[in-house]
Amino acid sequence: MVSSKSRPSVRTGPPAPAGRALVSKVAALVAAVFLLIGILGFIPGITTNYDTMQFATHHSDAKLFGVFQVSILHNLVHLLFGVVGLALARTVSGARIFLVGGGVVYLLLWLYGLAVGYESSANFIPLNDADNWLHLFLGIGMIALGLVTPRRGRATR
Repeated sequence: MVSSKSRPSVRTGPPAPAGRALVSKVAALVAAVFLLIGILGFIPGITTNYDTMQFATHHSDAKLFGVFQVSILHNLVHLLFGVVGLALARTVSGARIFLVGGGVVYLLLWLYGLAVGYESSANFIPLNDADNWLHLFLGIGMIALGLVTPRRGRATR
């Protein structure tokens, strides 16, 4: 008889799928959150002062969760950002581009928010202090996730 130790292991069936890269999963999750935020921005109650929402102006007093000033344009940008993120998250390089590039965009938006007065007509997005802080943390967080998230998750045995 041949012992089981001396027999080569034979694998049957198709190879196990490699799975989706961790960075792609993270990017898809971030993109899904942007989609959710974009949708929530259009729901009265979750967005306070909903009846004052404007398309694109600092006169929009609508606030997501009663904190973050939003407009129709602001919500549409979140939805678009989420759709683009989901599309890019399908590949490792796309996921990294979405996270790092999106993080840079949010840092630029933070700087824009600091430079533009809240009552200025240039504040067309619109932005308030809460938005500025959120944009700073989103920018740093997305860049960090894009740079440090490994291609693969922890190996399981």
